[in-house]
Amino acid sequence: MSTYSILSQTQRQRVSDGAIVSILSGCESSLLQLVLILPQLGDFDSLEYAWWLRREAKRLQDRGIAIRAVGIGDRTSGERFCSYTGFPADCLFVDPTAQLHQALNLYEGLSLKIPGLSPGVNAWLNLMLMCAGIGSPGTLAEVFRGYKGDARAPQLIGDFETVQAPPLPPLKGSFFKWAGGKGFQRPFELATLRLRNMGEVLSNWKKYVPNSAYLTQRGATFLFNARGELLYEHRDRAILGFAADMSHPLSFLQSLPVKAEEKL
Repeated sequence: MSTYSILSQTQRQRVSDGAIVSILSGCESSLLQLVLILPQLGDFDSLEYAWWLRREAKRLQDRGIAIRAVGIGDRTSGERFCSYTGFPADCLFVDPTAQLHQALNLYEGLSLKIPGLSPGVNAWLNLMLMCAGIGSPGTLAEVFRGYKGDARAPQLIGDFETVQAPPLPPLKGSFFKWAGGKGFQRPFELATLRLRNMGEVLSNWKKYVPNSAYLTQRGATFLFNARGELLYEHRDRAILGFAADMSHPLSFLQSLPVKAEEKL
């Protein structure tokens, strides 16, 4: 079966109302359909991806792009995720056991199994190894990019925006200009946003991760036109690898052929 066929036949619980419906319901008249298969909803990648989507929400809407996302967790996980990230609850579905990820043959992450350990403990061990770059190519480089800055990436925190990322004191966006200027991703800017995400998840761990057996499962991004034709895909191979270009995670939308945006 094609990717679109699998997705169009998949039903999951919608976070907004708890209904079990097709994950593509409501997309029928959309010019483009952006489908995100997220890892655990408490994963760095899920939270960071949602941040970028919120940042670009108006541009996505103006281009007629309908967004649907499926993340690992339960409805409580989804409600907390939407409350924190601002992701629309009527566009988010939950898959408690990553069945859709498996059906799409997505990378399950490092899967070493030590006899005598529970699936959850094994998943924790594998997650720690992936954070160290084992079975997760590019993760360490991406972590370092968050600290050293990135001249190719846009400025992430507005000059008058205040970021709460304990244990750091509240930081204004203008603070980061002392690390190198403005108008691009400054040193420590992305690392601060990731620290904020980490604090959010650790403070609400049971809500975000009701089952730790799927901690290492990775996700994917798929973009379809109104005919269900696949225009773009990215299958994650690493932690902090949810996009082909992490400096501009949604840059793939800029390279769409004109015919992909014609009304059908």
